[in-house]
Amino acid sequence: MSVLKNRAVLRWLVPVTAGVAVIGGGAAVGTFAAGADPALPPRTAAQLLEDLRTSRLDGLSGTVVQRADLGLPRIAELAGQVGGNELASLISGTHTLRVWYAGPDRQRVALVDTLGERDVLRNGRDVWTWSSRDNAASHRTLPAEGKDLDTAPATPADAADRALEAIDPSTAVTVGRSATVAGRSVYELVLTPRDRDSLVHQVRIALDAKEHVPLRFEVLADGADEPAFEVAFTQVDFRTPDADQFRFNPPPGVRVTEESAGDDRGPAGKHLPERGKDGPDVRTVGTGWTTVLVAKLDAAGPGAPAGKPGEATGPDAEAMAKVLGGLERVSGDWGSGRLLTGKLFSVLLTDDGRVLAGLVRPERLYEAAKG
Repeated sequence: MSVLKNRAVLRWLVPVTAGVAVIGGGAAVGTFAAGADPALPPRTAAQLLEDLRTSRLDGLSGTVVQRADLGLPRIAELAGQVGGNELASLISGTHTLRVWYAGPDRQRVALVDTLGERDVLRNGRDVWTWSSRDNAASHRTLPAEGKDLDTAPATPADAADRALEAIDPSTAVTVGRSATVAGRSVYELVLTPRDRDSLVHQVRIALDAKEHVPLRFEVLADGADEPAFEVAFTQVDFRTPDADQFRFNPPPGVRVTEESAGDDRGPAGKHLPERGKDGPDVRTVGTGWTTVLVAKLDAAGPGAPAGKPGEATGPDAEAMAKVLGGLERVSGDWGSGRLLTGKLFSVLLTDDGRVLAGLVRPERLYEAAKG
C-alpha cells in the first residue's frame, strides 16, 4: 500500500491548473471529464494524482484477482520444467488473493489456488510465511526500523505504485471514463508512454471516487484492446480488519523454521542475493518506460549460462537448456545470443553472459547491448 505515501515523482504532475498543462517540457496532463456512468464530478488528471497522494488508508480487506496474458504459452510450459508450477504461474493465468491491511505494521496476503494456500503475514515486527501444500512455515523478527513487506504486486495499489515511478516528461497523463469496480464508483487515470520503443500502450488505474485508493490496474500492450496484465478488486471493505487476522497460529504438525533478523529472504523464504555479492551485477540504460536492465551473470553460479545459452550447470541444467534452446537465435553488430519476446517485454541473453530486459522492442535491447 506504499502508493498512498508521499511520492516525489508527483512533482511533475500536481502543480497545474485546470486545462491542459505541459510539465517539465513534455508530460501532457489532460483534463477530460469522467464518463456519465456512473455520474461523477469532473476531475483533472492532476487533481486525481493529488487525491492519490493525500489519501489516507486506515484499513482494508478484500478479494483481488490477477490475470496475465503475456503471449508466452510455450515458455510458460518450459519454465515449469525448471521451477515447477509456481514459476510458470508468475507469467500466465488467473489467480485469486485475499488481502488484509491495518497499517504499515499489520498486513496479510493469501494466495488461494487449486494446490492450496500460501500466506504472508506481518504483525508488528513478526513476519510469517506459510504454505498449506508443504505444511511448512517460517518466522522472522524484523529490526525496530522494519519497513512494509517487500512482496510482488498483490493489489492494484502495489502495481500502481510501481507504474507511477515511471512517470516522467515523456508520459501523457489523462483521465479516462468513470466506471464501477467491486461495486464502487471509480475514476480512471490513464498513463500513455510517448516513446515508440515502449511495448506498453497504456496503463489504466481505477481510483475509488471516495477513498482515492486504486481498485483496478491494467496494462495494455501496443496494438491490443484487452489488458495483457490486470489486477483488480472483486470485493473490497474499507473497515479496519480485526487484529486476529494478523495473528498466525501454526496448524497441527506444521514444520516451522526460525530465521535470523538479518536473514535476507523474500516472501517465499528464498534468499535474495545482493548485488555484487551472490547475485549478478545489474545496471540500467535509459529512463522511464524504455529503461533497459543489463545484468552480467556469474558463469560459475548455479544454473548460470556457461559461455553460451543452453550450457547450464546445476540440478536444473537439462530443463534450463530446453528453455534457452527454445528461444530465437539472433545476432548483430552487438554480438549474438537468444531472444525472448512477449506482449509487454523483451529479454536478450547474449553469448558473452549478459541478460538485457525491458518493456521495449528488441531493437532497443540491441542498442543497449552495444555498450
